[in-house]
Amino acid sequence: MTAPLRIGNASGFYGDRFDALREMLTGGPLDVLTGDYLAELTMLILGRSRLKDPARGYATTFLRQLEEGLGLAHERGVKIVANAGGLNPAGLADAVRELARKLGVPVRVAHVEGDSLPVPEGFLTANAYLGGAGIAACLDAGADIVVTGRVTDAALVTGPAAARFGWGPGDLDALAGAVVAGHVLECGTQATGGNYSFFRGHDLRRPGFPVAEIHADGSCVITKHDGTGGVVDLGTVTAQLLYETGGARYAGPDVTARLDTVRLTQDGPDRVRISGVRGEAPPPTLKVGLNRLGGWRNEVVFVLTGLDIEAKAQLVREQFADALARSGAEPDEVRWELSRTDRADAATEETASALLRLVVRDQDQETVGRAVSGAAIELALGSYPGFHVTAPPGKGAPYGVFEARYVPAGEVPHIAVLPDGRRLDLVPPTATRSLQDVEQPPLPAPLSDPGPTRPAPLGRIAGARSGDKGGDANVGVWAVDDDAWRWLAHELTVERFRELLPETAGLTVVRHLLPNLRALNFTVHGLLGEGVAAQHRFDPQAKAVGEWLRSRHLPIPVSLLETVHAPEAHA
Repeated sequence: MTAPLRIGNASGFYGDRFDALREMLTGGPLDVLTGDYLAELTMLILGRSRLKDPARGYATTFLRQLEEGLGLAHERGVKIVANAGGLNPAGLADAVRELARKLGVPVRVAHVEGDSLPVPEGFLTANAYLGGAGIAACLDAGADIVVTGRVTDAALVTGPAAARFGWGPGDLDALAGAVVAGHVLECGTQATGGNYSFFRGHDLRRPGFPVAEIHADGSCVITKHDGTGGVVDLGTVTAQLLYETGGARYAGPDVTARLDTVRLTQDGPDRVRISGVRGEAPPPTLKVGLNRLGGWRNEVVFVLTGLDIEAKAQLVREQFADALARSGAEPDEVRWELSRTDRADAATEETASALLRLVVRDQDQETVGRAVSGAAIELALGSYPGFHVTAPPGKGAPYGVFEARYVPAGEVPHIAVLPDGRRLDLVPPTATRSLQDVEQPPLPAPLSDPGPTRPAPLGRIAGARSGDKGGDANVGVWAVDDDAWRWLAHELTVERFRELLPETAGLTVVRHLLPNLRALNFTVHGLLGEGVAAQHRFDPQAKAVGEWLRSRHLPIPVSLLETVHAPEAHA
């Protein structure tokens, strides 16, 4: 039988643990090491970087990591595939070649381009999400290092897997399995215990990065290098599968993976097998991410201490509104949020204090800059008792807006620039299938005799993970055993979800069932406004919405609370 392809990950975002690339190369056997450096916000950051220096626009951290990792990879025969090219993959490929010459390491470098599209007026970047075919072509041509621009996160895995096993566009089930493996790997240590609801009881001081052992049929085992921290179990893998996904169909340019067919089994300590994944033809369009500067924002956080917190907050609001009116400045948006972090009869000043957060936005920097900072500071000696702020207000900073559009796949070039400089044009799959929601599966049979209930946090019987997709939030919730699933599927309706999370009450919320994972996936449309770069809310990427949900109390059958084997959650 063909040996499995061991693919590791060393980066889940631009700014992830710097030493991870070296640790992954020295910690155990690997065939391919990937790095995911791009996110919606990152493309905006790279776009602004390119405005200052057209030769940049790529993730410079990757180059610095290669200074100590390039020789190690060459010695161990490990291929490196990363999307660190950002807006300038050709520039990064040249920089890697130059670095290799300085280090005396004979490596063959290739890159993938074509994702950068004509930028519409008013935007800063426009990039299509390409699949793994270009990566596969580069590896087939003998590349040791492949850098790309905007490809899907899973393409970093589908490309090497297709190259190793000879998959073509028609190998839909195998490709879908690789997409699922790629989705688990893409966020690094989130698959090995990071951001995990049931983190207690595990050594998470320094979680190891994940590894996928991929087989020729697309099935895989998720694991990590021996001796590294963290944990790989059914819960950590389930959590990552639910992260930033929606319904049963997980579409990409290579294949649409059916998440409702995924089966997970524990395959030993720190080993989870993923099997049974079915694939369908990809949609005929590609997603295009566009970033633009949305305007200017400023923020002031007032500290309110001791008694009369609500009255103090009201005084600041009234005084600030009066000061702005007198200055003639009227920002397009003025948002106040009072966080009652204070405690009664507190033993320290900090725990006796609440935070009043002011955020203003406008198209004009001056309107959110000097006018706002001046109005805030001028209150210092004439406002509530104990007046102070967490930091002096600044001049205002630009914020970005992300938008997604879709274009026919045939209109987007997909070019593999091979190690010898030849340019290979890749043709998109000819068999496509328009994306549609699947019919919701039947609910599991309810608990036959749930018995009495008592108020308790949802997190006593369920884990959760949440994240962002543009202006929408995704909240995945999974039950820790079959009985908890039978209760959760009937209890956590959209109506109950809105009741538990009042911020979502006026928004469109869609619920998806994934019975194989004992999971519900909620999409909350519009919770994040114009997206993470706009800093619309306190938690702009919705990272903690799932944990907020788990903390909410609702009547749970006592029988579940007494029998579910999940780490105790403490308020």
